[in-house]
Amino acid sequence: MAEGERQTPSDSSEDAPPTTQNFIIPKKEIHTVPDMGKWKRSQAIEKLVALLNTLDRWIDETPPVDQPSRFGNKAYRTWYARLDQEAENLVATVVPTHLAAAVPEVAVYLKESVGNSTRIDYGTGHEAAFAAFLCCLCKIGVLRVDDQIAIVFKVFNRYLEVMRKLQKTYRMEPAGSQGVWGLDDFQFLPFIWGSSQLIDHPYLEPRHFVDEKAVNENHKDYMFLECILFITEMKTGPFAEHSNQLWNISAVPSWSKVNQGLIRMYKAECLEKFPVIQHFKFGSLLPIHPVTSSC
Repeated sequence: MAEGERQTPSDSSEDAPPTTQNFIIPKKEIHTVPDMGKWKRSQAIEKLVALLNTLDRWIDETPPVDQPSRFGNKAYRTWYARLDQEAENLVATVVPTHLAAAVPEVAVYLKESVGNSTRIDYGTGHEAAFAAFLCCLCKIGVLRVDDQIAIVFKVFNRYLEVMRKLQKTYRMEPAGSQGVWGLDDFQFLPFIWGSSQLIDHPYLEPRHFVDEKAVNENHKDYMFLECILFITEMKTGPFAEHSNQLWNISAVPSWSKVNQGLIRMYKAECLEKFPVIQHFKFGSLLPIHPVTSSC
């Protein structure tokens, strides 16, 4: 495939909703390091946005409490307890009645996607859980791979807005952050999808995302630049010092090369890191069974 060319989604049988499915509650399967070895789709997307709007409203209804510690506001636990109690009801608003048996399994990924209520932290493992939540909805046919643009730039983008509000309101700690040597304290996927959005852009190049004027003028239209704006709002000092990885990436000549490099980095830094994946839960929709070769 030529450089910068977007691959069209396959029309494989894996994307089709299962005819019969025994749903189970997902559970952790990575305990030790060796373990590492048709409903109208536009309606589904609108209902997902409405679900996220509900989570957003609950933040407004659960203000931070006064406490000695600056970080990890305990009001987050109250907010999370509400989600924990209502998650299945929320998911039921998105899943049609004939797929109701899937709700408990899918709801687990929603609850896992908003941070940890014990540590009051959030990181790329929680972000991956939301991607898994969306993947499950694709697997049961609520969403289709054909909807991928709207899934990313409408649903996932709304999720990002809610997560940023959580992070700011309750001063959540970054889970597993590598500090200045990491890509970002909280997110990774929007940098991958955001860079793909900018491939072949007529004038915005990677060097522009460290240009304050370019970011301010374009962030509402581009996911990558919205991520950069949030970083600059949350951190002080020179960008090259608080976000060294991104500063280095700004020197890459093209968005396609940025995108390819970020995919490799995500695989190495997130999907293949035990501290991240040990918390991921597996069920019937996302099983841990090894892939069998068709050869």
